[in-house]
Amino acid sequence: MKWIKKGIIFSPNKNFDWLQTHAALPIPLALGDNNYRIYFSARNKDNIASIGFLELNINEPKKINYISEKPILISGNDGCFDDHGVMGHSLVNFENKLYFYYTGWNIEKNVPFRWSIGLAVSDDYGKTFKKISKGPILDRSTIDPFFVASPTVLFEDKLWKMWYVSGLGWEENNGIKQSPYHIRYAESIDGINWKRNGSICIDFANDNETRIGRASIIHENQVYKMWYSYGLEKYRIGYAESVDGINWNRNDLKSGIDVSESGWDSEMIEYTSIFENNGKKYMLYNGNDYGKTGFGIAIMENNH
Repeated sequence: MKWIKKGIIFSPNKNFDWLQTHAALPIPLALGDNNYRIYFSARNKDNIASIGFLELNINEPKKINYISEKPILISGNDGCFDDHGVMGHSLVNFENKLYFYYTGWNIEKNVPFRWSIGLAVSDDYGKTFKKISKGPILDRSTIDPFFVASPTVLFEDKLWKMWYVSGLGWEENNGIKQSPYHIRYAESIDGINWKRNGSICIDFANDNETRIGRASIIHENQVYKMWYSYGLEKYRIGYAESVDGINWNRNDLKSGIDVSESGWDSEMIEYTSIFENNGKKYMLYNGNDYGKTGFGIAIMENNH
């Protein structure tokens, strides 16, 4: 497996108040005739994230046809789980509605932040979204006592399946508090109420890893295939396979993509989103500084 990079698609242009820095966590939505709407998370001048989108034709990905002037999802009211920003992660098309799973930000006193998982739903195929509640659908618990974030959701055989990030505690490093995190699994019968037992899907390979984040998962030929971000300070893209979606075999050398020698994705690559169009597999991904330089696209060689 090898991905052929086609270059950067979009970087923050400061044209709008919501779009001052970052274009992180790209998520594609097919519109037909090779046209796509790509949702992403950007930050305003106060460093608070919201979610907007751009539209393009996948055959001319560097030609942006439209950018939303305003975000489609913003922070919640003071005191809510998402009152300091929202970041999108996963879209599910279910019964003529789009389910948008996202991470909500809180600022804490004793640690830098608290993450929880929320859900917004669209009745007009992604032009607008409405949060289902002011509270999260997945939060801290006896299973996940520190934080949860970065949900990747699939609906299969009447069952909703989620792979999410779970924090493992806070440690101080050079005066900065940081938390290691890895990927766990949860299930639901309605996409809203989730059951979890702490099942770990992707864990650290060695002491040089402290973070395993944002997964992109496809299920083909009876095999689950996952691309995810991993590393210590500078993310790379890893790869794993599973028969049941719970027990995974890591083989990061098979991810098929790495940093470039120079440029916008030369220091790190992360936050993949894999999708298929006309028999070809595409990868959207971020580069340096967690999306501060924007996002690019790659195509799978020979498209296996």
